[in-house]
Amino acid sequence: MSTRAPVTDSHSMTDRPLAAVEQRGIEPVPVSERTGNPLQLFWVWFAANISVLGLPLGVSLIALGLSVWQSIVVAVIGAVGSFAIVGLISIAGRRGGAPSLTLSRAVFGTRGNAGPTLVALLSRLGWETVNTSTAALAVVTIGSLLIGTGGDAKSAPLVAVLGVALFVAFTVAVSGMGHAIILVVQKWSTWIFGAVNLLILAFLVVNIDWQQVSEMPHGSTAAVLTGIGTIAAGTGIGWANSGADMARYQAPRVGALSLVASAAAGAGIPLVIMISMGSLLGASDASIATSANPLDAIRDTLPHGVAVAYLAVSFVGLLLSNHLSVYSAGLTTLTLGLRVPRAYAVIVDVVITTTASLLFLLVADGFYGPFITFISLLAVPISAWVGIFLVDMLRRRSYDPEALLDLSPAGTYHYRGGCRWEAMGPWLVAIAVAALFMQVSPGQTPWYTGPFHDTWIGANGMAWVLSAALGGALYALLGLRSVETSR
Repeated sequence: MSTRAPVTDSHSMTDRPLAAVEQRGIEPVPVSERTGNPLQLFWVWFAANISVLGLPLGVSLIALGLSVWQSIVVAVIGAVGSFAIVGLISIAGRRGGAPSLTLSRAVFGTRGNAGPTLVALLSRLGWETVNTSTAALAVVTIGSLLIGTGGDAKSAPLVAVLGVALFVAFTVAVSGMGHAIILVVQKWSTWIFGAVNLLILAFLVVNIDWQQVSEMPHGSTAAVLTGIGTIAAGTGIGWANSGADMARYQAPRVGALSLVASAAAGAGIPLVIMISMGSLLGASDASIATSANPLDAIRDTLPHGVAVAYLAVSFVGLLLSNHLSVYSAGLTTLTLGLRVPRAYAVIVDVVITTTASLLFLLVADGFYGPFITFISLLAVPISAWVGIFLVDMLRRRSYDPEALLDLSPAGTYHYRGGCRWEAMGPWLVAIAVAALFMQVSPGQTPWYTGPFHDTWIGANGMAWVLSAALGGALYALLGLRSVETSR
């Protein structure tokens, strides 16, 4: 190892203790400060997934031709199963004490890791855009109920802009503070807003057209598989590369199964409830699937006073998801190379998603088409990374904390030219092969159709599974033997 001083991430190195605003960037957490427990992560994941976004996912299952009962089964398998993967990634956070994409430098190389990191950042920014846009639509819907403004963003642009501004301000107030504040907010919000959600969902159940629901025919096995893929891609897979971001503060003694259970149960419980409710709404009223505002069902189904209350709760629920997403995006931005303090990285990300949200609300047509297309597209490269990262974890039991921050050619994780092709090659191949089975169709007219889209894998929306399996298998053949098991 060279004695020359390494080039490190300048924003990462600090000897100051954590204050009210978290000062730590992406540098590994010292063992003495890793005192967390799995119950903390349970609250974090529960609160992050209690949002109203589960409703459009449930509606999308009905649009696929599934019955309500099939949709509930699909929600359990897709949501709980995919968040078990998030829990597996959390194990790496406990081992290395660093964010997911920072640990990924050990697998892909300090330069090669830029590809997976960029995809992860796009995923987080995309979800933040969806969160912000949906929250603004909640404000728009409240306005239509209280003061008679338009029921969608384009007919009430000032109200939509106000909704975006409020949402962004509250997000920065929590995400900018950091890890400790997020733990407190997520825990108490789970109890308070979880209870309110259940109470108001009871009103929705009373107003469901149960005869319409009972007459829904069952969908095919292919539709069920597609539904599982849609839910997994829209829930746990979208969060997979953030698994270690909060788990980096977990105590070394915490067991692997506890981490998996905290993510699978913490996220799975609220997601199954919200997705099931969305499927009931979609089955009760077929027009919901074509609405430009996914919250129209709330406005049209509940009494005005209850609808306003639920929309306000939905706004808060989306905030709880966005807190974690923006925090993770800030860490990912730092890993990509932005040399600023973590709190400033949060602000940079929020500026981007604010702009994207306004364009999405005031320019784009429809909600469900772009929403499903977005999660389907990013699921492929994320899944390929997941497959490779999980296989790497089979042998790697620790990470060199200094090497994770050493970007110089002398760094342990620099490999050959900064890229470890034993991982980068399988990642690229897995994405390219999976793309052959995909169709990109945000509207009625497809933008892209792969040559194998009509095969069983393509027709059932399993391209993301293929990318994970292929990436992991190729990496097992090419790179697993070179992984150091200890340091």
